[in-house]
Amino acid sequence: MSQVTFHFNVPDKAEYGCRLLRKAVTRGVKKVLVTGPAAELDALDRALWTFSAREFLPHCRSDASPELLDATPIVLTEVVLPGLATLAPEVLVNLGSEMSPDLKGFDKWIELVCEDPQDRLTARQRWKAYAAAGHEMRAHDVIQPGEDVR
Repeated sequence: MSQVTFHFNVPDKAEYGCRLLRKAVTRGVKKVLVTGPAAELDALDRALWTFSAREFLPHCRSDASPELLDATPIVLTEVVLPGLATLAPEVLVNLGSEMSPDLKGFDKWIELVCEDPQDRLTARQRWKAYAAAGHEMRAHDVIQPGEDVR
């Protein structure tokens, strides 16, 4: 089963996502799939271009050419399509409120949850569903680093 980690109290999903993706890439994760609604992905895409003046995190959209998809460590997609499994992503980051129907193939699944009450409510529902499916559950409160939130 996959390890599912919820990052709660994220003040800005795009900014936090940039830091999280930078950490993953610098730690040697070869492929990260980022899913979410179009608006969230657009904000992350813009932030990935501008969040640091000294570094760039290569990324592309899921409709890019097969060669670009294969060479790029971060792929942004609204829907986790079956064809994307051929990229062998190790980590999936979810910016949205939708639950993935299938976590097979991912070592880690990371859910970003902001302070919005509706976002927190849907996160609780996803947490229960993932736990019921037998996934290893973890919580990380970004406001209280190092403390688990249950």
